[in-house]
This record gives sequence, C-alpha cells and structure tokens, in this order.
Amino acid sequence: MSAAFAVVLLTGGTAACGEGTASDPASPSGRSPEVTPAQAVAKAAAGAERITSLHYRVTGTVPQWGRLRADASMHTAPPTMGMKLSAGRYGGKQTEVRFVDGAIYIHGDALRTEMLKGASWFTAEQAAWGSDSFDNNSYGMLPRQLEANPALQSTMLTASKDVRRIRTETVDGVRTTHYKGTVTSDGIRVARDAAAGKAARERQINNLGQFWTMRLKGTLTVDLWIGDDNRTKQFRMRSDTFASKGGTADQPLEIVDGEPFDMTVTFLEANAPVTVETPPSDDTADLAELGLD
Repeated sequence: MSAAFAVVLLTGGTAACGEGTASDPASPSGRSPEVTPAQAVAKAAAGAERITSLHYRVTGTVPQWGRLRADASMHTAPPTMGMKLSAGRYGGKQTEVRFVDGAIYIHGDALRTEMLKGASWFTAEQAAWGSDSFDNNSYGMLPRQLEANPALQSTMLTASKDVRRIRTETVDGVRTTHYKGTVTSDGIRVARDAAAGKAARERQINNLGQFWTMRLKGTLTVDLWIGDDNRTKQFRMRSDTFASKGGTADQPLEIVDGEPFDMTVTFLEANAPVTVETPPSDDTADLAELGLD
C-alpha cells in the first residue's frame, strides 16, 4: 500500500549488544561460518519478498504521534489491511483502520463522533484519502511509517555497507541472529545501481522511496533479527527526521528538524490467511457526504 492513509476527524527489539564476528564457528544459531552478514541479510530480504500476507506488531516513537503501538494484518494481493493502533498524540486512545477494496475505514475512541451523524465508522475512497488536503491541523495523518508493506521495509539493511553480526538473541520466543548496520540515501542509490537482477534493483528503488517518504534525515540505523530459517523475525529503524512548515503566501516553505523516529516491527505470522471485513454500511458515514473534504 504505497499511498498515505489519511485519518480524519481526530481530536485536536531490543536486547543487549555484544559485538560478534561475521564467521563465528561457535555461533549458537547454527549458521554456516561461510555466510557473511551481508549474505544473511540478502537471504532474509529474498524471503521477505515472497511474503504475501503478514500479521505483525509495531512499537516505538513516531514524529508528531509520540509513543505508538499497533497490531496489524495485511495481504498484498489484493491490497488489504486491518490495524488497531494507539498513540500518545491522542492520549493512548485506540483507533482501528481497515483498508478493503480500495477504500479506507476508520473507527475508534479518538474520532470526533459528533461529526459522524450517528455512525461509528467513516469511510473515504482512495481519491479522497490520498489527497494532500488531509495534511493539515483539521485532518491529521496516519503515520506514514505505517503505510508501507513491513516485509519490504525489512529489506532496508541490504543497502548497508557496514552490516555486522551482533549475537544470537531470542525474540518473541524465537531464536534469532541479530544484525546491525547503517543506511543512507546515497548508499541505497549505490546498491540500486550495483544490483544484479530486476528484483534486487526494484528492492532498492522501493527502499529509496521509503527513505524519503518517512522523511528520514542523514543516517538510518537498522537492526535486523533473522531466525534459523533465514526469515526476518523483527527489525528496528532509528533516525533523525526533517519536517516542513510554512508554504503559504504569508510564510515561505521552510525545512526544519523533525522529531526522532524509532520504530520496531515484529513479524508474528507470515503467509497465513488474512480476513478484513468491510464495516456495516448502516454504521458507516461517507466522508464525501459529510462536507469535510
């Protein structure tokens, strides 16, 4: 899902790091000592591209939203997603987001329900929720860091030139090997130009798009936890960000420092059936009919 999900009508891993070597013959993970960190990360990225559905958890701090926690399920074809999230910006109140058949549906305690004419959900077609008009004080946005396919986001470390193995760690009951590295937009471009094969090149094109969509500034630090099956179990991304203000006749557009970004995504289940239901039509208000767009 490449477009930003607009959320309107809203009220105004992690473990100790002990440096390891790339070819530790005593590695408890059982990996072959010939596998370098870069090769291990590339294998996990190839596996991530084969994920068609995913149940995952998101925790961390997102600019303008504060502390955030989300639980979500998604399917890639057709694009479908169901997510329940809470954020410090809205006092920890829960919001539910569903994306079904090209429309977005919003429900939750953070909604200004007095504007929904008795309904508890509202919906908007893609032409509305993808528009820039939502990005203002009246409408707010679902964090753009949550809009992307997390399986593809997890491949960001393939563009790192300093990826290294940290150690073996347990994540959510699963034994994993922890890798870490840094990524820059220039590094992604280099990886894109050097990519061998269409899939690898498209991966870096997607990574570059994500880098800018998330408004990352400078260097992105990425931690990746890979299970013994060569599949990603968890990843963490941390970076400074940039923001914009102004852009009106009275105030020229200005790029300023944004708030820190720190997000961890844990894969709970992959390639399992995902069902996201359309909310009842008699309990759903259409944004186009509310006169707010």
